[in-house]
Amino acid sequence: MKILHVSDCFLPRLGGIEVQVGDLVRVQSEAGHEVEVATATPGAAHDRVPVHRITAPLPFELPVHPRGGFHLLRLFRRRRPDVVHCHVGAVSPFAWQGVRSAVEAGLPTVVTVHSMWDPATQRLYRTLDGLLRWTRWGVVATAVSEAAARPIRRTAGRGVPVHVVSNGLDLSQWRPEGEPPPPHEGVHVVAVGRLAPRKQPIGLVRLLDVARRGVPAAIPMRATIVGDGPARPAVERQVRARGLDGWVSLPGRLSREEIRGLLAEADVFVAPAPLESFGLAALEARTAGVPVVARESSGVADFVRHGREGLLASDLRGLGEAVARLARDGELRSRIAAHNRATEPSPAGWPAVLDGFERCYAEAAERALARARSGAAL
Repeated sequence: MKILHVSDCFLPRLGGIEVQVGDLVRVQSEAGHEVEVATATPGAAHDRVPVHRITAPLPFELPVHPRGGFHLLRLFRRRRPDVVHCHVGAVSPFAWQGVRSAVEAGLPTVVTVHSMWDPATQRLYRTLDGLLRWTRWGVVATAVSEAAARPIRRTAGRGVPVHVVSNGLDLSQWRPEGEPPPPHEGVHVVAVGRLAPRKQPIGLVRLLDVARRGVPAAIPMRATIVGDGPARPAVERQVRARGLDGWVSLPGRLSREEIRGLLAEADVFVAPAPLESFGLAALEARTAGVPVVARESSGVADFVRHGREGLLASDLRGLGEAVARLARDGELRSRIAAHNRATEPSPAGWPAVLDGFERCYAEAAERALARARSGAAL
C-alpha cells in the first residue's frame, strides 16, 4: 500500500507527534508498505523513506506554509498514494491543508488527532465547520485514546467516524527482564515529561508534597522528575520553597536507555496532566512493571485500571493521596507491580496499531469512492 503521511512537524524536530509519526513510518515501511512523508519542518533527508519538506522562510522555522495546500495538491496528484494520513494536534494548519488537498484530489483520507480538544478547541472546529463544512469531506478520524475521542465525536457529530487507535510502542524494549528487583529501602517515585504548563509540572511538585505529608517519616521517599522545558526554573523554585530539595531531583532530559534504567528501580510512576491525550511515558512505565498514578479523565485510563495497573484520581490532591497510599502499602504496590510485569498492554503493541490503521484506511477508501460517485464538492 502507498501511504503518504502529512504532519506539520517531523524529524529531526523532537516532540510527541514527531517521534510517534517517525516510529509509525518506520514500522509501516518494515511491514512492506511504500511510505512517504510531507512536512513543513526543514531538515535533511530521512534514512528510510522519501520526505517532502514543503518549507517557507518564516521566523523561528515555523512549520507552516502560506501556500501549503497548493504544493500538497500537486504532490498528491503526482504521487497518487492509496491513502493520505494526516496528523494533527489542537491546531495544525499544514496538516489540515493536507486534509483539504487530499479530499480535493479524491484520495482516501485519514486524520489522526494526537491531542485533547478542550472546550476552546471544540468551539474553533465548530466554527471552521460552519465555514468549510469539513465534517462533510468524507474523512475517517482516529484518536489516540477514548478520552481524546470523546470531544472529537461531540464536535464532529455523525458525519465523521472516530476510531481509537492508540500510539504504538515496541513493548519488548520496555518489558522487564529476569526476576523482580530485590526489595530496597524506601519508595522511589518517578515522573517523565516535558516541563511545560500543559503537563502541570508545578502541580506535580504540589502532589509530591501532599504525598510526603501522607507517609510516615519512617518510610524514606525520593522522587525523580525527568524532563526539561520552559517551566523548569519555576519547578526548581517550587521544590526549594516547599523544602523538597532534599528528596526531589531534576536530572533534566534523559535518553530512552537511561529512562529504562530509571524505571527498573522505580516503585511508583506519576502522570499529573489532566489533558493527556495518551501518555506514552506512563505506558512505558506500566509496560516496565511500575504501578502508575494518573488522572481518571486522561488517556492513561485506557491502559491503567484503578487498582489493577495503578491508581486513578480526579485532581492533584487525589493523585498525591494515591502516591501516598502506594508508598504506605507495600503489599498493594507489589501486587500491582507483579500484575504489570506479567501482562502486556496489547492494544498499544505495533501489530494492533498497524491493524487498526489498515482498517481505517479501508474505510476511508470506501468513503472516498462513495463521495466520488455522489459528485460531492468541497
